[in-house]
Amino acid sequence: MMTFNEKHNSIQGAKELDNQDEFYNTRNEFHFPLTENGEKCLYFTGHSLGLMPKNAEAYIQEELNAWKAFGVEGHFKGKHPWMPYHEFLTEKMAKVVGGKPSEVVVMNSLTVNLHLMMVSFYRPTQSRYKILIENTTFPSDKYAVDSQARFHGFDPKEAIVQLQPSDGKMTLTDDELVSQIKSHGDSLALVMLGNCNYLSGQCFDFEKVVAAAKSVGAMVGFNLAHGAGNLKLDLHKHEADFAVWCTYKYLNSGPGGLAGAFVHEKHHKDPKMPRFEGWWGTKKETRFKMKPEFESMDSVESWQLSNPPIFQLAAIRASLDHYDSVGMDNLRAKGDNLTGYLEWLLKENCGNKIEIVTPPYVEGKQTRGSMLCVRVKGDAKNVEEKLKEAGAIVDFREPDILRMAPIPLYNSFEDCFELVKVIGSAV
Repeated sequence: MMTFNEKHNSIQGAKELDNQDEFYNTRNEFHFPLTENGEKCLYFTGHSLGLMPKNAEAYIQEELNAWKAFGVEGHFKGKHPWMPYHEFLTEKMAKVVGGKPSEVVVMNSLTVNLHLMMVSFYRPTQSRYKILIENTTFPSDKYAVDSQARFHGFDPKEAIVQLQPSDGKMTLTDDELVSQIKSHGDSLALVMLGNCNYLSGQCFDFEKVVAAAKSVGAMVGFNLAHGAGNLKLDLHKHEADFAVWCTYKYLNSGPGGLAGAFVHEKHHKDPKMPRFEGWWGTKKETRFKMKPEFESMDSVESWQLSNPPIFQLAAIRASLDHYDSVGMDNLRAKGDNLTGYLEWLLKENCGNKIEIVTPPYVEGKQTRGSMLCVRVKGDAKNVEEKLKEAGAIVDFREPDILRMAPIPLYNSFEDCFELVKVIGSAV
């Protein structure tokens, strides 16, 4: 990661850094919301909803034109026939999450995919029934695991256990994480963690989590809502059993965009694997013979239920083109530099008015992505309102947290400087 000095604590210094950035111009491929004065706002909430890629409009319009021109025959005609449309995304999405194409599919919404995965990978017994989650997991994950426990006849208060950081902290060390996984021993059925953590921004060590879970005989899966398109992922190599993610945050697919799922290939041909099934998961060669028996495709596509919405797929395809052209290695490197610069500026200019909760950058280890969780000493909600009035959009969480994400595809060093300038005035 870059190092910064006093010359970078200026607009000229920020512009110098932007001039050195070979991917600076990718920001011109996205639509920024405008302030009342017609200026681009300082947009730092890509961890909540990514900006619209400019090519998304043309990609969606192409399918509207196909619908108009072909009707139902659009499933087989046109530049991108609808029948195999989801396959046009597979290879590029697989690169984003580090899976084989046979292990990755775009389908459904995030929590739907999480439930589908738990049908297969949460198979509790009377002695092995616990699910380990984060203590600050996103509420939808908590609702999902609670309801799965109840569905199997268990009390969530006993079946759902949460990681516990020491001394009231929001983050925990790798050793604490591994120790808590192992402490549940053979009562643990599933480890299901978000990564990055949506609130603190902490990234867990995939290899250590998977190894610890396997050592006690538990399945392991990840909710990558804040990881896909943000972290450098290698799901196949790390041998996660499954992963799920949304695409409307870092992957810029638009509000309510479709989600993704990964199932490691070692599970694809397991005849004992329970799974909810639908017609889009049966073999493509015999799908339209309308057989009464389900025939598995021996890939993650067998977890599909229904044919997907094409306009949503078109929007994701538009964003994935940008990810593919830049590459996750380059995006993560730039993301580390942007996040490090934002962190340095906050410490230099806001002093004891704020506390950065997100773990610091560590060379050679992925401790965080492109987001900082900042605890404000004072009225954080009021600070957020002042930022909004100044044309800067960040994210507020009760009671005193601001989250801000410098997204490498479209944020700049100058954006970071201007944001901290506004924050400094507001606090």
